[in-house]
Amino acid sequence: MKNPMKSRWALGLAVFTLTAASYAQWSNPAEDVPAYHPAAPLKVSALPPIMAGGQLTGENFRYPWQIHVYQQVMKVSSVVYQMPCNCRCDRALGHTSLRSCFETAHGTECSTCAKEGFFAYQQTKLGKTPAQIRAAVARHEYESIDLDRQ
Repeated sequence: MKNPMKSRWALGLAVFTLTAASYAQWSNPAEDVPAYHPAAPLKVSALPPIMAGGQLTGENFRYPWQIHVYQQVMKVSSVVYQMPCNCRCDRALGHTSLRSCFETAHGTECSTCAKEGFFAYQQTKLGKTPAQIRAAVARHEYESIDLDRQ
């Protein structure tokens, strides 16, 4: 005589396995990469400006690192243009790259954006190419950045 609990369990496992397999078949890992530009902009001056100067004051700029990251990002503007932002602000805010985060106060509100901005600056100063930095960002190497020490 068959055990009904074993049969239900086996059926449930089979349904789960088929569902997982069919999802994997249709998923596209390339869609999971946040938005970025594969090359530097033709004219940086044609892009919206990164917040600077007197804009770096007020409630959103309470900590020294918040001002510092905007200053550093401005120095490597064309590099951060080529970086994805792992906070997925491309989906929520329509950002087209990490640079978009610093055209508004979003870079002060999001530790992911700030850490990636500092990381892009540091890696550029070490002579890394945007492609190398992008690969390191994909590996989440920016997560080791301590914002309070910047």
